[in-house]
Amino acid sequence: MGDDSNPLMMLIWILPIILFVFYGQRIQLIITSTDIKKKLAQLEQFRNDSRSELIEYIKKDLGVKDDVTQKLDRIFDYFTIMPIDIDPNGIIPKIHRLIRSREDTTRKQIQLLFSEIDTMEITKIQNLLEIVTYLQLLHKIVRHLFLTAKKQNNYPLILPLQMMLPFIMEQAEALKDAIPAFKLGQPIGDGIGPLVVGEMMLDTKKQRVEFETVYSESKFEGRKLILLKAEGPFATVGRPAEAVEFLVEKYKPDIIVMIDAALKLEGEDSGTVSQGFGAAIGGIGTDRFKIEELATKFDIPIFSIVVKQSVKEAITLMTKEIADKAENVKTQVHEMITDNTSHGQTALVIGVGNTLGVSQ
Repeated sequence: MGDDSNPLMMLIWILPIILFVFYGQRIQLIITSTDIKKKLAQLEQFRNDSRSELIEYIKKDLGVKDDVTQKLDRIFDYFTIMPIDIDPNGIIPKIHRLIRSREDTTRKQIQLLFSEIDTMEITKIQNLLEIVTYLQLLHKIVRHLFLTAKKQNNYPLILPLQMMLPFIMEQAEALKDAIPAFKLGQPIGDGIGPLVVGEMMLDTKKQRVEFETVYSESKFEGRKLILLKAEGPFATVGRPAEAVEFLVEKYKPDIIVMIDAALKLEGEDSGTVSQGFGAAIGGIGTDRFKIEELATKFDIPIFSIVVKQSVKEAITLMTKEIADKAENVKTQVHEMITDNTSHGQTALVIGVGNTLGVSQ
């Protein structure tokens, strides 16, 4: 009984309780801040490394003698103000035009850096600029949230950042690892759609239908195939919506088949091929909207085939596991066409994705 009333023992029990009641949040903030600081330093390193790699690539590999650092830094800080959405009616064309304007302006800025530059290098640099810009944006956002929480000693404010950080770091690491493939012009995982359609285009006459977008005509078991993809081997996704609009008006296809990469869920195997319905196309959504509108207007069913992969696999060098699925996907495309069309009908087959390193 004497031990139970020992003042020292009581102090040992009570002191931590008092400490956590009054300083618990601050202690949690300090512990959490240490981990976030490490991740923030990593993000800063990713941004700096990618920026340095791009500048070095332009100077050494492309032989630009002038100092382009200041101009590039200005491009890295470009921002886009989305159209007002108080009245959402008609907002999609506004966003579409805004994105196209940004792409065109960036392309012109790249051309101004060089006396002579070919399309391949323009598209590669454009993609590398996007990588650096996005890494810089991620770093700025994480830093802002972290410093705001620290400034206000606000632990609940830092909790969402702590929860999102693993996903942010996964994206950042994928972007960092994507740089070598873009510099060397090698196919990436997202190019599986163009790879399949590019193979189907072999020995056919290719025609440019839109900016950096080509199509050709083919036959399969009495069906007419209209094959569409971005123009390879450039690092571009082309302009699929505008191209589909032209081809639908011209050929009146009976079905549309879209082939694209898709993010896999945790637990799914990379390279899993799945079939579905609807427009399989990523991006901000304007291309998808336009394709869906056309399909609705002309009453055309849209079928999709996707190849599952991780974020990293989608934007880094295409793995053998994914590349080997091309033949399987092509077989499924042919089956989908024969199952859903009759002899003499037309199918529009679209290879969606970045066609870097993938010709036709």
